[in-house]
Amino acid sequence: MIKGIIFDKDGTLFDFNATWGAWTQQMLAAEAGGDHVKFDALADVLGYDAQANRFVPGSIVIASTVDIVADHILSVLGDVDKGALIARMNTGAAQVTQQEAVPLAAYFASLARLNLKLGIATNDAEAPALQHLEQAGVNGYFDFIAGYDSGFGAKPEPGQLDAFCTTTGIAAAQCAMVGDSTHDLVAGRAAGMKTIGVLTGPAPQAELAPLADVVLPDIGAIPGWLRAERLI
Repeated sequence: MIKGIIFDKDGTLFDFNATWGAWTQQMLAAEAGGDHVKFDALADVLGYDAQANRFVPGSIVIASTVDIVADHILSVLGDVDKGALIARMNTGAAQVTQQEAVPLAAYFASLARLNLKLGIATNDAEAPALQHLEQAGVNGYFDFIAGYDSGFGAKPEPGQLDAFCTTTGIAAAQCAMVGDSTHDLVAGRAAGMKTIGVLTGPAPQAELAPLADVVLPDIGAIPGWLRAERLI
């Protein structure tokens, strides 16, 4: 039986490209300072298609921490203060309007009625993650919320997931990890959880399937799958 579900955030609760596509265009333009050569180089190292306002499958942005993304940006910009860059990225990210993969308030209310313990494990920083969940009106549903900077490490390592189990008192075998990237699913497997892939991020089904117990179109399909598998 599944008693706890821990979710990735970007690309899982929120559609990845619909949320971050246009904002990234603006962010890269600001960091490039009007230099088109630098802009194109930034888009290239981040795996970003500026014409389509989309990230390509395999982009490092999909599952990496802001620290790693900043390192890639600095590989183009050179002598820029990393701490200041990360601060700008986190401040800007916190203000981005999130495009919900499904209507989240109703969705998490329905999961709460199933008496499931719920958590968030994101490679985003904790502060913007909390703001995004608050904006969606769902932060009160979670028993555990961790960003990469919350003290438990980052995915694909399982530290955040282990901490969820410790916090809730639920064994990993009775938990499911839900995410849109291989980082999410690798972390779930390492923690000993069921793994559920969703297709609301850039990664295609073929990339997720080898690491997932199931790949679903979005998180809305999870309760039906759990019932069909007699896991709730």
